[in-house]
Amino acid sequence: MRVAVPCHAFCRNDTLRAELLADYPDVKFNDEFVRFDEAGLVRWVEDCDAAIVALEAITESFLAASPQLRIISKFGVGVDNLDAAALQRHGVRLGWQGGTNALSVAELALCFAIAGLRHVGETSAAMRAGERPAAAMGRHLSGRVVGIHGCGQVGQQLVRLLAPFGCTILVCDIADYAGFYAEHSVSRVEQDELVARSEVLSLHLPLTDQTRNLYDSRMLARMRPDCVLINTCRGGIVDETALQLALSGGTIGAACFDVFAEEPATNDGLLALPNFLATPHLAGSAEEARLAMGRAAIRGLTQNAIPQPGQSPFL
Repeated sequence: MRVAVPCHAFCRNDTLRAELLADYPDVKFNDEFVRFDEAGLVRWVEDCDAAIVALEAITESFLAASPQLRIISKFGVGVDNLDAAALQRHGVRLGWQGGTNALSVAELALCFAIAGLRHVGETSAAMRAGERPAAAMGRHLSGRVVGIHGCGQVGQQLVRLLAPFGCTILVCDIADYAGFYAEHSVSRVEQDELVARSEVLSLHLPLTDQTRNLYDSRMLARMRPDCVLINTCRGGIVDETALQLALSGGTIGAACFDVFAEEPATNDGLLALPNFLATPHLAGSAEEARLAMGRAAIRGLTQNAIPQPGQSPFL
């Protein structure tokens, strides 16, 4: 079996390359780090039977043009770039494992919570620009009301990380993790209460038709004016135009984002705001997480199944 690896992060990791080659000697690595459009990716994988993908779009048209592909294995956990129905129609098997980067993402969310409350981004930027600002008055994370929208594996890791801070933790999720909530003294609330009460609000949702632009101008207007909004899950869940207006107008206090509707990020107006802290989709980029994601992707070449729309991970 010949395996294509267009994913840049995998190709840059010598350990993962060696482990993949040990099991599959015939591998095509993207060593020029090309960012393929669909037509380019079709041409690049045309002599391969399987592919390890990260953010590459696996669509109906791509699969129709690539009938030789029998297996897609996912580097990472997000599946919004994969068309489950198309994979099923074309009989293409999917290798996927959840939770491989959960701790890495949760740690960045915790970092963002403290950074947002203590004005780390804006004061650091001011000092790099030659200013010497007076000490900005921040707030403790300890004792704050922290909201978590989406309490799957990343959200649950964040709950565990918050334990020493004595926060009041509110969660909102379509699934009821009653045992986990009870064990960790977490309160499950509806979305309106979550948004209205949270002093720090961290998003851990998949990007679906239901969550796209869920945080629009109306939702942002219901938030506390001192709230720190954190997004380490997927771009497109927050309307970036509405967010820019909310931050510049004082509707919310600060935002810390690792993900954007377009990546690399293009919204320079948002990125320039002093109360907006941005990173370039690096939440899962801890060394430990990269290895876990890569090894899961290698296993996915043999441990896979025809995906079913509406079933995990396509919920």
